Amino acid sequence: MSLGTDFPVRNPDFEKAVRDSFAKQGIMDHIGATMTVVAPGICEIRLPYSDDVSQQHGFFHGGVVGTIADSAGGYAGFSLMEAGDGVLTVEFKLNLTAPADGELLIARGRVVRPGRSLTVSTAEVSVVKNGRETVCAIMQQTLMRIVGRADVSG
Repeated sequence: MSLGTDFPVRNPDFEKAVRDSFAKQGIMDHIGATMTVVAPGICEIRLPYSDDVSQQHGFFHGGVVGTIADSAGGYAGFSLMEAGDGVLTVEFKLNLTAPADGELLIARGRVVRPGRSLTVSTAEVSVVKNGRETVCAIMQQTLMRIVGRADVSG
């Protein structure tokens, strides 16, 4: 996945806005996810393995894979929105391509097409086991820009 876009940046403080919004997501704190990369149209989220995010076979749970994919793609899109905007996912499709069997999940989101109202993004989720990355999920998503509704403080 390419780590660069030529999309216009509409908020010079986009990184702070993205990181502040991420910090307000209780689910990310609850599962132990961290945001490691924020750039225009790009976001990376990492999640270490624990029993709290596993399923019955000892893999990362598919719902957790989808959760970090959704946030990585969503924040990639949010990074290109104007100051004061908000973002909501209106649709996503997740293909689980391999068991999420490993020590670490990495979701790398990027914008495919920014829009005034709707933005299309994608995320690729890899699982790291013994230092080797394997793609375990691919997501495509549609985001809605919301105006006049700030994040809830938290």
